[in-house]
Amino acid sequence: QVQLVESGGGLVQPGDSLRLSCAASGRTFSSYAMGWFRQAPEKEREFVAAISRSGIIKSYVDPVNGPFTISRDNAKNTVYLQMDRLKPEDTAVYYCAAAAAAFASRIYNRLNDYDYWGQGTQVTVSS
Repeated sequence: QVQLVESGGGLVQPGDSLRLSCAASGRTFSSYAMGWFRQAPEKEREFVAAISRSGIIKSYVDPVNGPFTISRDNAKNTVYLQMDRLKPEDTAVYYCAAAAAAFASRIYNRLNDYDYWGQGTQVTVSS
């Protein structure tokens, strides 16, 4: 069982930066590939970024590839999403998720691949 708690969301202006954090409970954090998803009002939840157990392999959805950076600190049981050059279209509730991964290099970008979800943190980009 893994519990995930996101933090770091807020209201920012276009062009600003935010860093989201996701703290995981338990001693097996390094056994999970991690991902970030987001859900805008009246839209489906979508993949944003993923990172392997080792932290070496990363994947991003095209619109955020460059401005966003996913990372993890296995010693702190935490995954991060650094978001730079934010745009109004980045406004959404951001969720982190954990997927049990047998291989250190495996990553996942589908909702159904993930076993555990956080409660979400709101990010609003508006002038």
